[in-house]
Amino acid sequence: MWSRHASRTCTIHRVTDRDPYLWLEDIESEAALAWVAERNAETAAELAGGTGFAALKRSLREVLDASDRIPYTVRRGAFLYDFWQDAEHVHGLWRRTTLEQYRKDDPEWDVLIDVDALVAAEGEPWVWAGARVRYPDYDRALVCLSRDGADAVAVREFDLVTRTFVEGGFQVPEARTRIGWIDADTVFIGTDFGPGSLSDSGYPRTVRRWRRGTPLEEAALVFEGGAGDVSVGGWHDNTPGFERDFIARSLDFHRSETFLLAPDASLVKIDVPDDASAHVHREHLIVTLKSDWLGHRAGSLLVFGFDAFLAGDRTAQVLFTPDARTALAGYAWTRHHLILETMHDVSTRMDVLTPTSDGPWARAPLTDVPALSAAAIVDTDPDVSDEYFLDVSGFLQPSTLHRGRIGADTEILKQAPARFDAAGLAVRQFFATSRDGTQVPYFVVGPGGATDGPGPALLYGYGGFEVSLTPYYSSVTGRAWTARGGTYVLANIRGGSEYGPDWHRAALGADRPRAFEDFAAVAEDLVARGITTPPMLGAMGGSNGGLLMGAMLTRYPQSFGAIVAEVPLLDMLRFHRLLAGSSWTAEYGNPDDEADRPHLRELSPYHRLTAGRPYPPVLLMTSTRDDRVHPGHARKAAARLRELGHPVLLHEDAGGGHTGAGDNERTAHNRALVYTFLWQHLAPAVPPVSG
Repeated sequence: MWSRHASRTCTIHRVTDRDPYLWLEDIESEAALAWVAERNAETAAELAGGTGFAALKRSLREVLDASDRIPYTVRRGAFLYDFWQDAEHVHGLWRRTTLEQYRKDDPEWDVLIDVDALVAAEGEPWVWAGARVRYPDYDRALVCLSRDGADAVAVREFDLVTRTFVEGGFQVPEARTRIGWIDADTVFIGTDFGPGSLSDSGYPRTVRRWRRGTPLEEAALVFEGGAGDVSVGGWHDNTPGFERDFIARSLDFHRSETFLLAPDASLVKIDVPDDASAHVHREHLIVTLKSDWLGHRAGSLLVFGFDAFLAGDRTAQVLFTPDARTALAGYAWTRHHLILETMHDVSTRMDVLTPTSDGPWARAPLTDVPALSAAAIVDTDPDVSDEYFLDVSGFLQPSTLHRGRIGADTEILKQAPARFDAAGLAVRQFFATSRDGTQVPYFVVGPGGATDGPGPALLYGYGGFEVSLTPYYSSVTGRAWTARGGTYVLANIRGGSEYGPDWHRAALGADRPRAFEDFAAVAEDLVARGITTPPMLGAMGGSNGGLLMGAMLTRYPQSFGAIVAEVPLLDMLRFHRLLAGSSWTAEYGNPDDEADRPHLRELSPYHRLTAGRPYPPVLLMTSTRDDRVHPGHARKAAARLRELGHPVLLHEDAGGGHTGAGDNERTAHNRALVYTFLWQHLAPAVPPVSG
């Protein structure tokens, strides 16, 4: 067991631009992998050796593999498609069924691709990465397969009638490929065509039209973006009566341009602000604003007649206007309606908007959503019907999947069973006051009545890229944490989009410390309310949330008893040179820009690490196959912390990629490591899971 006070020297020694651990950025070098193997062995010895770990892992694997989970589907014609993993099908099955069968407790599934069989036949660790089924016959698919969970995918054409990959069909080697059907024999594609074909961020910078039977390298160039763009893409709108092609150019992570590709190959720009999003559906142009425009507030949702807009008419109908507590969360089309999702203090509201021939769109509530819960449209079939699939859940409320048709009754299709004992638990929402006076909402899931005093708590946050954190039911967190007496806390800090564009913009670039201050304010508020104490409070976040964890470690170490950073972003002076990092300069700033470099050095947890103050124990989780956030961030931080004498463990999964482990066995193992670590340091007296 580590001591929280392993280092008390007053020597201040920070990393300079001459980084002694650059060699750990060589992802698969023999020296780096040997060093990683040593760290993994240390972590396994510290966390995975006891019977409590094995029991916890079994418990988590049980819920991950449970056969009565809801199989969420998407409709393609007459069939509902699903991807399914369990103990028997580790890599998973791509399958489909009919609505009639889906209504049953045990539907009959038509298996299209058995990924386990494919892995066995080819000897490659394939992870399912989705499929694009061809409209309107739904007889072919472009299947994407990731090697061990990376963002890069291999693409193969698949025949849904013969259940075989198409010999001589569309096939693309591994790359960050974007591909989509135009017609039966043509696709839009952006991929790695060699030097100059990728952006500085590693994404396609060209859109090409590729015809069946021709070599990939001969695909005709349609559009080329700049090397400094994040990416470009093209797609075909196959809505009957509204067939057309579009090109999108991502200038940076938050700005883009969209063009109508005319039959003569000319481009007609959809002239909206470059920080707005534009979506064309049938005769409508839907615009989501991130800044004020045409007298309308940032965060508003506007609709124009598409043809009239192209002709210069800027007369908009306002479908949604935000207020101080309510923000747009999303929308989905059915054949005749628009389902609007909004959040009021981070709780979901759902409405139905209906176009009219000569006036404001009609508005009516879709359904009531329980307080402190979330609802999401899982799927619609906008070319055919007003059918929708709606999922409703909460922290203590397992998911219920509804199917409805606007204007008709709804039915409950599936209900997930409870996966952990929620007796005595409650969900509450509080507001913490940040350093500048901003009220920051957060959810607390834990004991609902009188307690014997503060207890172990885990605070989770993200705070970036307009990502909103909403209530959700987590079987893993429930079993591993709340059902064992821990309190789980979800912080809605700035940098996200819980209150619209201004909530995100408040923590951009040099203002990123506001997100850190918000998170620290929630930690302080939890202590002030008697929910926990600093030695019993853990913090966890991943990716950009890993940057947040690095900030907590280096700025607020006294506030936490343990910190977990997953696939973290930690070196803010080199992030733009590693994998997809250059695509994030719009969020953080550019280290090569003299105006940005000073605040990025100040933000960078890796460069703030010092021997001059005690840090709480840290667990860093990453993946060798993460081709989005470079594993060097976690590796280098672990090496630096070790050098300074601070308590740190590193676990690097050989696969899994940025979004997590590629199978349930790995997921259960990694989650068990995290929660074992947290219990060891936040409540060592709590008995381990038995069984």
